[in-house]
Amino acid sequence: MEPRILQVAPSILAGDPGRLADEARRAEEAGADLIHIDVMDGRFVPNITFGPAVVGAIRHATSLPLDVHLMIVEPDHYIARFRDAGADLLTVHWEALVHAERSVTAIRDAGALAGVAVNPATPVTVLTDLFDEVDVLLVMSVNPGFGGQKFWPRAIHKVEQAAALRGGRDRPRIAVDGGVDDENAGPLYRAGADILVSGTHVYGSADMAQTMRRLRGVTGIASPP
Repeated sequence: MEPRILQVAPSILAGDPGRLADEARRAEEAGADLIHIDVMDGRFVPNITFGPAVVGAIRHATSLPLDVHLMIVEPDHYIARFRDAGADLLTVHWEALVHAERSVTAIRDAGALAGVAVNPATPVTVLTDLFDEVDVLLVMSVNPGFGGQKFWPRAIHKVEQAAALRGGRDRPRIAVDGGVDDENAGPLYRAGADILVSGTHVYGSADMAQTMRRLRGVTGIASPP
């Protein structure tokens, strides 16, 4: 079996808020696989960040896929708007959904990949019956709402559980978001993670390209120069 390809998604929330277009371009030039955009509404989480207009501006600044993470209540009302703004992957939170399958179907009908996130206190088993419908399962390794938080080690076990439930299926890909750095990247990859979302660790580094190469290096696959 060939080794899994690990993708790195810099979280632009950790970038300079006055230069988001430049920060998206900087991540692309440094070798990012996709751009992670945290949308917060001040209700589902105690913070407010970006709306569709900002996603649209980032869309014009980069050719990378946009991974838009909706940390909001009633996300179904905003699926079309964020897709129209340029989202390629839309991730909604299990805890905010009334009818999870309906929400996932709405995202895919809009033409985007569908992701579902689970908070630290939510078991990954809630998604067992949706594994064939969800493109990405996002395991939160911090409580959502703010960047720069400390990694929750039990997330590694949750990734292992998700990988076991997925078995030999192609979906969902497993992403991890929150406090991801050089120390936990290896254990997360070995547990089954396919996408590492990293904000402060990547955007706060002196050399983004080198930092992302280190994160990918845990796979044992040679990273591009």
